[in-house]
Amino acid sequence: MSDSAAFMDSRDFARIAAAIRFIETNFRAQPRLATIAKAVRLSEFHFNRLFRRWAGLTPRQYLAFITARAARGELANTPSVLEAAYALGLSGPGRLHDLLVTLDAVTPGELKARGRGLELTYGFSDTPFGEALLACTARGLSHLAFVEPGGERSAVEALTDSWPDAERVRDDSRLRILARRIWPQDSAADAARPAAPLKLAVKGTNFQLKVWQALLELGSAGPTTYAALARAAGAAHSARAVGNAVGANPVAWLIPCHNVLRGDGRLGGYHWGVDRKRAMLAWQALRVPRARPAASAGGAGAGSARAT
Repeated sequence: MSDSAAFMDSRDFARIAAAIRFIETNFRAQPRLATIAKAVRLSEFHFNRLFRRWAGLTPRQYLAFITARAARGELANTPSVLEAAYALGLSGPGRLHDLLVTLDAVTPGELKARGRGLELTYGFSDTPFGEALLACTARGLSHLAFVEPGGERSAVEALTDSWPDAERVRDDSRLRILARRIWPQDSAADAARPAAPLKLAVKGTNFQLKVWQALLELGSAGPTTYAALARAAGAAHSARAVGNAVGANPVAWLIPCHNVLRGDGRLGGYHWGVDRKRAMLAWQALRVPRARPAASAGGAGAGSARAT
């Protein structure tokens, strides 16, 4: 499979996200496939095929999942879509793949230099959640941001502001290959490919790094709450500051801030949009998981955990 064919066209993600929102909002009416397809402006055949390619099951099966979850009252007792899926036996408590993620902080000297002398390779790639801009240095992946249609220029400008004096080199092909590592496709070739460690080289304050490390260790196991994350980061009485650190996450998905929910189980906000957060949680709940080894801690200033 070529790099360009690794994922469905990112422009289709908006329809997937809208369909998930429509199903979750209207499941009590048990809408027909034609009704759901019409809501996202697709034919029944095209929509059914598109949704199945993305989710691994049909829209009707997803509707049945949502209905069963509500009928059994799981949301009253569990704080997340993913935990509800576990309770219904539709998914096991495993991460999606065995990609080892190591978090390393950018050094004070590198911060002061504002990227001077640093080569930053960046590029755009389709992903299961729309188009993304990824950037990496020789030390590791430093940036992963989702991009709305027409937002490519502003996304690059934001990256430039983050590393103003770095030498920037665009290489879409290289970053598409990296995206394929992050989101392996359901193929025999990908299943047989051994998981290789992926290093993140990010910049942030000491407090932000502590919160992101806690996210890797706690949030990578599945949805969590802001309160639980604050406790894990050793900041139980600093919920607002923890929330700000979550919002400043420079590497979406791999540092899984989409897994942080409100204490009452509601989605809460998300830097890349609530529809995308809802879709991420649904994708996690519905994909067939693999075994999940325990997270391990690294040395001072770094750590490791299995990523979702």
